[in-house]
Amino acid sequence: MKRPWLEHYGTVPHHLTYPQGSMSDAVFSAAEKTPEQQALAFMGQSVSYRQLAEEIHRTARSFWALGIRKGDRVTLCMPNVPQTVYCLYALNELGAVVSLIHPLSAEKEIVFYLSEVESTTLVTLHQFYDKLIQVQKEYPLKHLIITDIDDALGGIKKWGYRLAVKSKFPKLQSAENLTLWKQFLADGTPYQKAPATADDGAVILFSGGTTGTSKGVLLSNGNFNALALQTAAMAARPIAGQRILAAMPMFHGFGLGVCVHTALVNSAGSILVPRFNVKEYANLIKKERPNYIAGVPTLYEALTRTDYLDHADLSCLLGVFSGGDSLSVELKRKMDQFLADRGALVRIREGYGTTECVTASCLTPDQEEREGSIGLPYPDMDYMICRVGTTEEVPYGEEGEICLKGPTVMLEYLGHPEETADALQIHPDGERWLHTGDLGVMDADGFIYFRQRLKRIIVTSGYNVYPSQIENVLDGHPKVQLSCVIGVPDPYRMHRVKAYIVPKKGVEPTDALREEILAYCSTYIAKYACPRELEFREDLPKTLVGKVAYKKLEEENSCEKV
Repeated sequence: MKRPWLEHYGTVPHHLTYPQGSMSDAVFSAAEKTPEQQALAFMGQSVSYRQLAEEIHRTARSFWALGIRKGDRVTLCMPNVPQTVYCLYALNELGAVVSLIHPLSAEKEIVFYLSEVESTTLVTLHQFYDKLIQVQKEYPLKHLIITDIDDALGGIKKWGYRLAVKSKFPKLQSAENLTLWKQFLADGTPYQKAPATADDGAVILFSGGTTGTSKGVLLSNGNFNALALQTAAMAARPIAGQRILAAMPMFHGFGLGVCVHTALVNSAGSILVPRFNVKEYANLIKKERPNYIAGVPTLYEALTRTDYLDHADLSCLLGVFSGGDSLSVELKRKMDQFLADRGALVRIREGYGTTECVTASCLTPDQEEREGSIGLPYPDMDYMICRVGTTEEVPYGEEGEICLKGPTVMLEYLGHPEETADALQIHPDGERWLHTGDLGVMDADGFIYFRQRLKRIIVTSGYNVYPSQIENVLDGHPKVQLSCVIGVPDPYRMHRVKAYIVPKKGVEPTDALREEILAYCSTYIAKYACPRELEFREDLPKTLVGKVAYKKLEEENSCEKV
């Protein structure tokens, strides 16, 4: 196939050589090269690469003592804290597969995630303990490991956190399967490193795929290690010794793959941000002076709206990257001006990717922008625009489904062979291509332009929300006859979740009913995915075959001003 984008790579190599071992092997290799360099920064604490390696080994000994072995699946229900990093690479050392999930997931969602991957061990923070008690009524865990922010702090900050924050958390109840972090580490025993290859499954992240139904995406050691080298190459500047502000969560491919793993494989530092708050984020930028920031459009929209960075010096920035959702032309212009006004010599660079290839696989070049384009493929990634529903490539400039192949493409949708076969198709060239479910265009120079999603999905604040799953919850309410969920334009979140409800016969559509339904949703749906708007209707528009015509409802809202 033709690869016109290669002519526009500049100094970026066309091909890279990738490590054949595990994710932890790649991080330990960096630790050997730069042992005293900062690997992690967290709330004023600094962790060197030497300390990082020691903590990973220490955590691996503790999981080994619990009986975790190669192929076991362990769930991390955690934000961006050092313990998440230690657990990830420790489990990888043992050959276990790590499932990462949003700690703000609703109880029923956590039950689903645990069931889907058949995980019997979970690590979470103390503040989420009450939720896990309810989860275990439906899905008993063999091991529940509880840690907290103060386990990563020292001195005055540790005691300050305990007094100001931790004292408000639910009291932990003694249970046979519950282990506190301190005891967990104390119980460790010498472990045997599992033999590892690039093809071994390493991480499970959840995605809606092309159908919009949440599934576990099984990603390999090689997927992550390839991404780390590709991203560093596309950065256009050496990232070793530099630092990235990691506000994107590790249960998101962008956060784990770019903000953490790419940094740690390439001897860079990752500044962990457990929760995004625009004031705290702005203060971190001023205090830590990171060299790279990566985020979703919502993050950049928030930065351009705040006055916390009005007089900041951003000349420290060597790269600003946007992904997870489409970056509008207007927001890009606004963010570029925002950076220039504060002394930054770089502009925001938009990328594109899917969880099925970890995260980004395409990025705007450092020195060549094209308005509306998401850039050029990463080294060793091939893009093809195919006629929808086929493996037939369309001419340059013609719209079709974005398909791609390369070393970061997933192994499978765990436990969903038919959907795996739909997503990973063999093309006439004999190669396996990922069909993304997104529409796009490629120009004659190989620049890619995202158009819209084929799959029914809402992206709000960078998170994927699957309407069909929310509708299933709503339709389960005893007073709901029918529901339809759509995304409507929002000036901050890009889109917000709106639900249309047809109450059952005889049920009055009152404000009290609205509150009752929203409260019901909060038990089954994560807060970020819950409807923010609920409208009652006597009926909903239908298609010719009798399905709810959600596109008509979207059209009704399309004229709303953003």
